[in-house]
Amino acid sequence: MTASPSKPQRVFITGATGVVGVHVIPALIARGHDVTAVGRSPEKRARLHAMGACAIELDTFDVRATRRALDGITTVINLATHMPSSAFRMMLPWEWRENDHVRRDGSAALAEAASGAGVQRFMQESFAPIYEDGGETWIDESWPVRPAPYNRSTLDAERSAARFSERGGAGIVLRFAGFYGPDPMLGEMIGVVKKGWSPLPGAPDAYWSSLAHEDAASAVVALVDAPAGIYNVCDDEPLVRREFVGAVASAVGVSVPRPMPRFLSALGGKSMELLSRSQRMSNARLKAETGWSPKWPSAREGIPAAVPERQSRS
Repeated sequence: MTASPSKPQRVFITGATGVVGVHVIPALIARGHDVTAVGRSPEKRARLHAMGACAIELDTFDVRATRRALDGITTVINLATHMPSSAFRMMLPWEWRENDHVRRDGSAALAEAASGAGVQRFMQESFAPIYEDGGETWIDESWPVRPAPYNRSTLDAERSAARFSERGGAGIVLRFAGFYGPDPMLGEMIGVVKKGWSPLPGAPDAYWSSLAHEDAASAVVALVDAPAGIYNVCDDEPLVRREFVGAVASAVGVSVPRPMPRFLSALGGKSMELLSRSQRMSNARLKAETGWSPKWPSAREGIPAAVPERQSRS
C-alpha cells in the first residue's frame, strides 16, 4: 500500500532497468506521473518505452547536458548503480570501482544538475547494511554507520542528497535493506543452500534486514511526496539469518543448511565483517510519513513467492 500522491509530477529516473526500477516505472505511471527514464542502450530504451516512459539516452556525468534534460522535471529518482555480477565478484575490491564512480561522481553530477534546473526533489538510493551491529536492538535512521572500504561511496551519494537540500530542494536518501527477488543472486543463493550451506555470513541468530524488489519499488513511489531526510526502506519483520536461510531451504524442499564456515567469513575481511553484522532495521519513519506497507511483511512470506519464479526462469 502507498499513500496517494498529492498531484501528478514530472519524474526523471536513472537505474530504470534495474531490479527495482522496472517496478518503479509502471507504478509511477499508474499514479498519473509523467516519467522520463535514462536507458544506456537501444534495447533498454525500447524496454522503457514499452513500459510507458519517455526513454532517453544521456550521459548523466555531463552536468550541462543533464541540466537541459531536467528542464521542467519536478522529481529526480537516482537508482543508478553498477553492482558486480555475482556474489564471488562482490568479494573482490576492484569489482566495485565502477560502482564507486557511479555513486560518488555520478550522484554529485546529477544532484548539481537537478539544483541548477530547479528540480524540487532529489531521491538517492543508498545501502542500509552500512549500519553498525545492533544486536537485537531496533535500528532507526539515527543509528551510527560504518561502511566497509568497498562501499564508502555510499556516504558520498548520501552527501549529494544532503547538498541538494542545502541548496533549497528536498533531498531524500533511501537506505535499502538487502534485496531479494527472482534474479540471478537468488539463483546463486539457492545453489549454495542445496549444497547444505548458508549463503549468508554472520551468526545464525544475527538479524538480516531484507526487502522484496516489488516492495522496494512501492516504497520509492510512496516517498515521492515525503519530507526530506533519510529513510530505512525495509520490510516489517527482519529475520535472523537462520530463519531467512530456512525460508529459502523450505521453498526448495531441502533441510536448513549449516552456517557459513568461519574461515570463509575471515577470508572476506572487512567486507564480510560488514555483511555479518546483526541489523534489525525499523521502517517506522517510512510508514509514518507515507502510509506505506510492504506486500510481504517479511522474507518468511516473500521468499516462498520469489523462489518458484526464479526456478521457472532457470
